[in-house]
Amino acid sequence: MAQDRTASRKQQILETLAHMLEIPKREKITTASLAAKLDVSEAALYRHFANKAQMFEGLIEFIETSVFGVINKITTDEPDGVKQVQLIVNMLLKFAEKNPGMTRVLIGDALVNEDDALQMRVNQLLERLEISLKQSLKIAVAGSGKKIMPETQANLIISFVIGRWHQYAKSGFKRKPSEFVQSQLSILIG
Repeated sequence: MAQDRTASRKQQILETLAHMLEIPKREKITTASLAAKLDVSEAALYRHFANKAQMFEGLIEFIETSVFGVINKITTDEPDGVKQVQLIVNMLLKFAEKNPGMTRVLIGDALVNEDDALQMRVNQLLERLEISLKQSLKIAVAGSGKKIMPETQANLIISFVIGRWHQYAKSGFKRKPSEFVQSQLSILIG
């Protein structure tokens, strides 16, 4: 029972942190401001997380679990490589729309002045996304004989996704990342 409360409190802390990241006005989030938002003491935060970096790690873990869980389902259920890429890109852009605070983590905006290891972890996540796209593009080449360059196009597509995330965050979460995606993907994939 106490373990359930601890997990629930950790989840509440992470959700509050994510909601604070959704505010377009980019004020630095401190443990004091987070504790105030939760109406608890900073000491209460430290009972669940050793430091703020661990809180951001929790958000990154949520992103990884969510995104790669869906990617695994897409690549298992959809045999067409081009459709895999389209579904993955759509999912990544929709994920950002539904989770604006997480978008700020993905683009590194929320990690400025935080532990460098957090940005390195996000970079690794982005590399894994690019590898997933490259694998799907290799399937597309094998299945259709299309003139696709998996490595080059995977890099272009992940750059496109990151660019859309940046545009979304910099617009104060007004310009939706999925805007025009279908026509743009047809250009990117060929």
